[in-house]
Amino acid sequence: MKKETPVMRPTRENNLWLTEEQTDGMRFSLRVTQTIYQKKTPYQDLLIVDTPEYGRVLVLDGAIQLTERDEFCYSEMMTHVPLCSHPDPKRVLIVGGGDGAILREVLRHPNVELCTLIDIDREVIEASKKYLPFLGRELENVRADVRCMDALEYIETTSDRFDVAIVDSTDPVEFAAGLFQAPFYENVKRILNPDGMLTELTESPFADTALMRQAIAEMRKVFPLVRMYWGAVPTYPTGMWTYGAASLAPDPAAPLREIQETRYYTGEIHRAAFVLPPFLSALI
Repeated sequence: MKKETPVMRPTRENNLWLTEEQTDGMRFSLRVTQTIYQKKTPYQDLLIVDTPEYGRVLVLDGAIQLTERDEFCYSEMMTHVPLCSHPDPKRVLIVGGGDGAILREVLRHPNVELCTLIDIDREVIEASKKYLPFLGRELENVRADVRCMDALEYIETTSDRFDVAIVDSTDPVEFAAGLFQAPFYENVKRILNPDGMLTELTESPFADTALMRQAIAEMRKVFPLVRMYWGAVPTYPTGMWTYGAASLAPDPAAPLREIQETRYYTGEIHRAAFVLPPFLSALI
């Protein structure tokens, strides 16, 4: 009798994957080793997981906000470009940024006397303190004024004045939709000192072309000097990320001082980031 060959079954594992739908035709996935925290807040779905490729990951409404491995690429470029090109930034405003990453970088500048952080979602702040200590360790710093409220309402009504405003928002939907429009920029301009500056994420030139162009066009309606710069953030859509820099006087492309012990930002990177590829210049 002919001996039958045994059927070999493939080895199977219980793999859990986090998949972000970055556009209608593009997805980005990370394998998850552990779910650390998940909660439906009054504003969004908050999720923190561990992954083997990018370490701990913060996700809001299904969109990756940052990862332990590459957050410095974004945080340093959002922060040090305006703070190193402003002549004397003493008071800084952060819109959003409840995870604390931008705040951590702002407070590395010794001339900053006070940084006001306005984030609508207290749950993000508390989760970052507890589960993301590499980000949230400065949220209770004496130079940090952390407030949980609607940033649009705060900017419309406050009598505070700032040298630099950094808009570190989520994607421009629902409560964050107004942060990319001229009325918002008008209100920010009102609370800036005469040599004030604004920086804001303007998304990917490939995945979010229309939003990027809109944000820069709206800034140009309000500020006398508007520039775009760019950098790499591997886990953001397409990995190529852009930022809008608007100023009432100083040139954001010209660094005036250095900051030490950075992982992405340098003075050379600062200057080079404002050199746009021809396709990007044409888009804006």
